[in-house]
Amino acid sequence: MTARRALLATAALALPSLTMPSLARTQATPVAARDLLGRDVALPRPARRVVCLPGRLLAVLNLLHPDPASLLAGWSGDMRSGAVAEYAVWRARFPALDAVPLLGQGTVPEPGTVERMLALDADLVLLSRASATASGGAVLRSLDAAGLPYAVVDFFASPLRDTLPSLRILGTLLGRAEQAAAFTAFYAEALSRVRDHVAGLATLPKLMMHAHAGGTACCNSPGQGTFNDLIRAAGGHNIGADVLPGAVGPLTLEYLLTEDPAVYVATGGSYNGRGGVLLGAGIAEDAARASLAEVIARDRLGALTAIRDGHAHALWHGCNDNPSHVIAIEALLRWLHPDRAGGIDPRSSLDTLNTRFAAVPMQGTYWVDLRG
Repeated sequence: MTARRALLATAALALPSLTMPSLARTQATPVAARDLLGRDVALPRPARRVVCLPGRLLAVLNLLHPDPASLLAGWSGDMRSGAVAEYAVWRARFPALDAVPLLGQGTVPEPGTVERMLALDADLVLLSRASATASGGAVLRSLDAAGLPYAVVDFFASPLRDTLPSLRILGTLLGRAEQAAAFTAFYAEALSRVRDHVAGLATLPKLMMHAHAGGTACCNSPGQGTFNDLIRAAGGHNIGADVLPGAVGPLTLEYLLTEDPAVYVATGGSYNGRGGVLLGAGIAEDAARASLAEVIARDRLGALTAIRDGHAHALWHGCNDNPSHVIAIEALLRWLHPDRAGGIDPRSSLDTLNTRFAAVPMQGTYWVDLRG
């Protein structure tokens, strides 16, 4: 134990037991969990100084802890640079975020990251599957050599497989098991309703998902993995997955016209003013709808049957790496199978997420129809 940790432990023991009894019990209780790699992770007490790689894991901690920013000892800068509107809301609620040390900009840890973690006196490092496997798992070997506890959780690579175990891991290691159990129950119930609604489908409608629509050249689409899993869960057939072997890639306009999908869904975000479908924190519904119409016109997609028939929509891209993707699945189901969507209400689910779980609520536009 470092001198700093010893001093904190001594100070905690000196607190009157009537002042913060739950905190005293939490600090004294060891916790253990098995991470997604099958590793047993044991801590002498719930983690209080956490490094997040990637930084967007903060959006998950937001659902489990009343002050998620207080947990951060360090993080990568992907949330600050890639989710500008969302970060502005976080920063307004927790100004101390600006002072949290940055450990690189992306998912892949940079050289020297582990040495910097040691200097931050972190008691737990959280990594995604991508972070853990980068450079052949070099960061894990460095963490092992340094004796820094770490856990691999993930909400991106295979969300329907990894989300529930990842939430349980985090709940245990952060001393928030009760909150994690409540959220996993909410999540599992919502997903179960969707599965009941799409059970027994004879055919799956074709859907074209236009990834980062307008923010990149037309027309990037998800292939395998994250968004394909969400589309399939909602009872749809992602035409990008038929021809793209990786996570994302381009589709030609000729291919789109040939496949002529029944539903068109653009994904959007804040995009730092470079154009695209505007969605996310602080975005008004009218602005989101107008930006969707502008992108469709600019990319000459109006010939698609989906758009002519009023089946054009947009979805917040940021749902792809946190449990709010369950709300995206509900929206996709309503677009793909309006005749089967009775009782499915993504707005109600978002309200529940905000009022029961989120320290920083999701307030803005996260899905929109071209025809309001």
